[in-house]
Formats: sequence, structure tokens, C-alpha cells
Amino acid sequence: MYSIVAESYLHSLDPYLFRFGDGFGIRWYGLAYVAGFLIAWWMTWCLARTRRCLLIPPMAGDMMIYIILGVLLGGRLGYALFYDPSLFIGFSSAFPFWDLLAIHKGGMASHGGMLGVIAALMLFGARRGFPMLHPVDIGALIAPPGLFLGRMANFINGELWGKKWTGEGEAPWWTVKYPTEIFQRSDIDLTPLRTTIGGDSSFPERVVSEAYAGNQRVIEVIEPQLNAYLPSQMFQALSDGPVLLLLLVLVWLRPRKPGVIAGCFLIFYGMLRILTEIFRQPDEGIELLMGLSRGQQLSIIQILVGAVVVLFCSTRRVPPIGGLRGASIGTPV
Repeated sequence: MYSIVAESYLHSLDPYLFRFGDGFGIRWYGLAYVAGFLIAWWMTWCLARTRRCLLIPPMAGDMMIYIILGVLLGGRLGYALFYDPSLFIGFSSAFPFWDLLAIHKGGMASHGGMLGVIAALMLFGARRGFPMLHPVDIGALIAPPGLFLGRMANFINGELWGKKWTGEGEAPWWTVKYPTEIFQRSDIDLTPLRTTIGGDSSFPERVVSEAYAGNQRVIEVIEPQLNAYLPSQMFQALSDGPVLLLLLVLVWLRPRKPGVIAGCFLIFYGMLRILTEIFRQPDEGIELLMGLSRGQQLSIIQILVGAVVVLFCSTRRVPPIGGLRGASIGTPV
């Protein structure tokens, strides 16, 4: 839960729903992926059942297998390629031995996941005899709930912090303070806690642990010294989820030529990502280019590709498919 201390929220959410040992258990991040896949399957099944696409309901499960593989492979490879190439050459003596496979330590890129899903769904369409971009359109429409849950999981994990609050006066109630900021700053005075918790080498870790456990004495000492940060994860959850879904549904209202929905997804997501990245700290170790973060740079490319896809697909001489209004597929008009 969150504790309200002074004017800001003090982050105290446990990344684990259940713990079975040190560093092992059921994480909210993993559950977010599972829930996102289940919602995507249900939305696909509903579209197929109402005959708003070329799929039939039994195909929804098959399509989800392609989506899951695309998300996991594309997301991980994209993270390594765009943000941390050292993963390709990093090895250790602990399972899974190759750093690229150590997904449990985090490191998934949304842009890479999108590329993986696009490739997987184009393959699915080709093998099923559909227009190759039609399954990609469906994948674009069912993606926002999963993106929303993924950002919420980032928030629970206390990762991908927003920028520091720099406004005048006390920080507002919707800003967030992270006890783990202790690890990043040397100017936080923990002296009053040394007699209470002890002063050995694990002292900072135990201070953070006690803060997350709700130790009021620890909170009283560290909270006034912590900076307040913008909840950029929440901003991105709202933009990637409800806002993006609404925009795509508006496009989906009438049948469109295959690929138009996918192209609009690339444009809308890229624009929203550029906007929300303004409130997020740049990725550590990655320099800005012309004032733009890596996510914003990739989003600009994504918008341009999306515009080309929409233009190309709109001018093709193929019949439109889908839509939430008008006759369903196979129904005389």
C-alpha cells in the first residue's frame, strides 16, 4: 500500500504478491503480463465471435501464442539492442547463465515488443491465408490493456521514475517519494537510525526494508530528506491504456483496409510516448540526442513508419475489413 506522509506518497509497494524465498516468488510484473495476455485473448475472441474480423473464435488461442512469443522475444531483444547491448556478451555461473535470458532481473523494451508482435502476427496471417496486416490490426486494437498493466507494474516495482518535482512550495499529494533513493544519494543523514537498526555494511538496505515495512521511526527520519518525483509511470499507464484504446476504437468504428489500424497505432503510441517521456527521467547511461530521450527518438521513427503504413495501406485496392459499425463480415449489405 501507499503511506501518505506529509504532502507526497511514500512508495511502499512490494513487487511480490507472494514470496517463497529470497528473491523468489510471484511478482506483480509477471502477473501484469499474464493478465494482459488473458484480456487480449478475450478481446480477440469477442471480435471473432461477433464476426468483426476474419478470425473464428478457435483461432484466438493460436493467435495469442504468436503474440506471447513476439512480446517476449521482441521485448527482450529490443531492450538489449536499444538500451543494453552488453547483455549479448554477458555470462555468469548462475542460471540462466546468459544475461540475455535473465528476464527475471528486468529489461523489456516496449518498442522491441511491438516489432516482435508485428513480425509474429504477419507470420500468423500468412500461415492462415489472411491479408498479412489484418492480424496486426487486431493486435493493435487489443494491446492497450496490456500496456496499461505493464506501466502499473513499473509503478509497483518503483522503477522508471519520473522527473524530480521542482515546483514552488511543498510537493503535491500525487508526487512520489522512493525510499530506495537512499542508495543514490550520500547526503541523506541516517545517523539517528544507527542506534536503532545498527551500523554495519547492510545498514542502508535495512533502512529501506524497514521503510517499506512501515517502520514509522525510519519514515520520520528519511521522508523529509527524500525528493518528490512525478509519477510518470501513471501518466504512461493512462496514455498507453485508456487514451490509446479510445483513439484506436474511433478509427475501428468503420471497416478499414488491412494495416490502417496498425499504422494508426504506431502514430498514436509514438505521439503519446513522446509527450509522456517529458515527465520521465532519461534512461541511465544513455545520452540525450538533441534533447530527446531514447524512447522519444524511437517514437519519432515509429510515427514516420506508421504514417507510411497508413498512406500505403489506404491506397491499396483491397476490400476493407473489421469495424464496430455496419454489417459484420459475411453479412449481406
